[in-house]
Amino acid sequence: MLYREVGQYKTSYAADQALLPILQDRIGIVVILLIAFVGVPLTASDFTLNSVLIPILVFSLAATGLNLLTGYTGLLSLGTGGFMGVGAYACYKLTTYFPQVNIIVLILSSGFFAAAVGIAFGLPSLRIKGFYLAVATLAAQFFLSWCFIRIPWLYNYNISASIEVPTKTLFGLAVTGPTATSVTRYLIVLTIVAVLTLIAANLVRGRTGRTWMAVRDMDLAAELIGIRLYQTKLLSFAVSSFYCGVAGAMLVFLYLGNAEPSSFDINQSFLILFMVIIGGLGSLLGSFLGAALIWGLPILLRHAPAFFGLSIESAKVDQSTFMILGVLIIFFLVVEPQGLARLWQIGKQKLRMWPFPY
Repeated sequence: MLYREVGQYKTSYAADQALLPILQDRIGIVVILLIAFVGVPLTASDFTLNSVLIPILVFSLAATGLNLLTGYTGLLSLGTGGFMGVGAYACYKLTTYFPQVNIIVLILSSGFFAAAVGIAFGLPSLRIKGFYLAVATLAAQFFLSWCFIRIPWLYNYNISASIEVPTKTLFGLAVTGPTATSVTRYLIVLTIVAVLTLIAANLVRGRTGRTWMAVRDMDLAAELIGIRLYQTKLLSFAVSSFYCGVAGAMLVFLYLGNAEPSSFDINQSFLILFMVIIGGLGSLLGSFLGAALIWGLPILLRHAPAFFGLSIESAKVDQSTFMILGVLIIFFLVVEPQGLARLWQIGKQKLRMWPFPY
C-alpha cells in the first residue's frame, strides 16, 4: 500500500523521463544516502568499513565499468583486472611526479590513462566480436600483467616490485597511508562512487546509452539507421576503462594501501565478470548487488557459524565460496539471465500491484 503511483501526475516530458519519476523512489534514495553518509560512519566498526563496505564500493564501481561495456554495449571483456591495474599504476606514477596535487584529482586522472589503454585494446572490436573479442581482451589482460611485472619504471624500481602508497592529506586530514582513518577513506570512496554512478545513470539514459543498447541488440540494424559503430564501440571501451581505472586506483590507495601485480591478474577480471553476471547485465543496480553478494559471501560464511557456536576452517570457507558461486552463476544464466537486479524489479512490480495478481 505504501508503494503506489496513484496521484503522481506528470505534466511535462522531463518529469515523466526523470531519473526517479516515482516519489517513493526519490525518498528511498535520500534515505539510503543519509544512512550511507551519516549513519554508517557513526555506527560502523573499523572492520566493517575496511573489510566490507570499502571493497564492496570499489568493486561495484569496477563492475559498473564492465557493465557499461558488456551489459549495455554487448562487448565481452576479460581484461578488467588489467585496466584496473593501469589506473592503479598511473595514479602511483602521478603521485611521484605531482606530489602536491590533490590525491582525489590524481585518482580521477588515472582513469583517463586507463581509458586511453582501453581504446587501444578496443580497436579489435571494430572487426571482431563475441568469442574472438573476448580472446582479444584476454590477450590484453596477459600483456598488461606482463608489463606490471617486467617494467620496473612502473613501480619506481622498488625491490619488492609493489606499489607503496604514500601518505596524502586533504584539508590537513590524512587520506591515504597508514595514518588515514577508515571513516575518511570510506567517505571519499563513497563520494566518488556515488558521483560516478550518477553520471553513468544519466549516460545510459541519454543518446549515448541508447546507441550502446542499439549496438548490443543488433549492430547491423544500428548501422543501417545511422549509428557509427566504430565511434560507439570505442567510446564504450573508453568509458568502461575509465571507471575500471578509477576503481583500480581506489583499490590500492584507499583500500589495500599497497599492491603487487598479482592484485590485477586474470582472477580479478573473472571476479568482476561474475559480479556482473550474478548482479545483472545491463543494470547499474546489478553491479552493486553482485559486488555485495560475491564479496560478502565468504565473510558471511566465516562469521555466521559463530552465532551457533560453530567454526569453519578458512580452506573450507574458500571451497564453499567457489561451490556456491558456481551454482549461482549457473542458476542465473539458466533461470534468470538478468540477475539479481531483475529479481529486485519483479519484487517492486509485485509491491506496486499488491494485492492484485498479474
